[in-house]
Amino acid sequence: MRLCLVNPCNPLVSMSQPSRWRRYRVWKPLGLMAIAGATPAQWEVTIIDENLGVPDYSCMPRPDLVGITAFTSQSPRAYEIAAAFRKIGVPVVMGGIHASMRPEEALAEVDAVVKGEAEAIWPTVLADAQRGAGALRRIYDGGLVDLKSVPSTRHDLLTRGYAFGSIQTTRGCPLNCHFCSVSAFNGHSYRHRPIEAVVREFGLIHERLVLVVDDNLIGTRPEHLTRAKDLFRAMIAAKLHKKWVCQATINFGDDEELLELAARAGCVGAFIGFESLTDEGLAELGKRYNILKGGDLRGSVARIHRYGILVVGSFIMGLDSDTPGVGRRIAKAAARYDVDLLNPLFLTPLPGTRLWEKMQTQGRITANRLPQDWRYYTLSFPVARFQNLSWAQILSEMDDSWRWFYSPWRIIRRVFGSLRRWRSPLTMLVANLSYRRNHRADREKLDELDLSRGAAWSGCDGLQQKSTSIIANDFQAALAPRVQMANLPSVNAQ
Repeated sequence: MRLCLVNPCNPLVSMSQPSRWRRYRVWKPLGLMAIAGATPAQWEVTIIDENLGVPDYSCMPRPDLVGITAFTSQSPRAYEIAAAFRKIGVPVVMGGIHASMRPEEALAEVDAVVKGEAEAIWPTVLADAQRGAGALRRIYDGGLVDLKSVPSTRHDLLTRGYAFGSIQTTRGCPLNCHFCSVSAFNGHSYRHRPIEAVVREFGLIHERLVLVVDDNLIGTRPEHLTRAKDLFRAMIAAKLHKKWVCQATINFGDDEELLELAARAGCVGAFIGFESLTDEGLAELGKRYNILKGGDLRGSVARIHRYGILVVGSFIMGLDSDTPGVGRRIAKAAARYDVDLLNPLFLTPLPGTRLWEKMQTQGRITANRLPQDWRYYTLSFPVARFQNLSWAQILSEMDDSWRWFYSPWRIIRRVFGSLRRWRSPLTMLVANLSYRRNHRADREKLDELDLSRGAAWSGCDGLQQKSTSIIANDFQAALAPRVQMANLPSVNAQ
């Protein structure tokens, strides 16, 4: 039995075009690798990551089942792939966060949907598929799995094309921010894998650089921090020789012992969500944890820097409390906190969040021709009307924020500052130039469309036609199985 697992690209922001920097911008589809690990040995598993390039599907052997995962912005492409395979009689199962938040929408496009965490229910899905497409249930609910019993992730299936490996050590988030669907998907409880299993999996990762995909690696409570320290001690003892980056809350900078252990275990970077400059904005987002923490944010960043760890600061723009000038205020605050990289994002109402419910009720969602408009939900495109900022204003604010923070002079200052902190100036330079380049690419696309004016949809369609030129004109016909697929990993599940 052949199983084909697909991670769709978003042609609007596709990273599939060859580039010397692409391998640093794409992340492994860890969810599909985990599903492959839960697949019985009698299935031959292939994983296709379209972010590395859209393959010629006509050259692959006909699969018995296709599994597709998708974030919201990938879902239109996921539905295209599903339609093409279903047309030639191959059943398609879809999982991931978007299908879990919008199961009825997904069911109009695929044969079955797996809601929630899929590892425990996946063998049942495959057993039903073996009895024939008609035996598949419409919905499988995976719920929340016991992380003590999840099978090993199949890192051997994707070994080329990535600078970073990926690993997950915890799931769930107790913060339940209004703009985030993590709590709805992975639950409110902070759950963690056994430390020995994490260390063992680190050893299976081919890449020297690793992205820890946990939404908050260290957690928020004392017992969470204790567990993180125990994990770091085990990683140090195992002499893994890996460098890794993670996501964390600002309390990462409050505990010197935690920072020392993290650095010794290989931590070289942390993505931290500051989100808003004001208590009013944080309350609006439901991120009261940052309000309760308060404190000296520059001091917290300085302590993280002291251990040679780079800080990426994330801020959200377009809050009801945001007023003209917010872009420059965010950029100046990021410089004042001394973050190494600034990542400003548009407030985006993702399905399954309280923000979505609020904006939908208020009629403020402008990218509302669904499902095709999901492609704009990348956090880099405004998809809603904002209280105090017009479309032109918020684009100007975002542009000003990027231009100010990533001006050549300020990049040079940060590069030389990294020398004082014993961190790699080359890494700092490349990271800053990469962020600057990414914004320019986004800005070129934004210049071509305007979701806040109904008459602009023809412009959006024109952009879509340009961005989807990598897809064959008659993609469905091209799926007819002919010869073996080349250059894609395909091994028996173990």
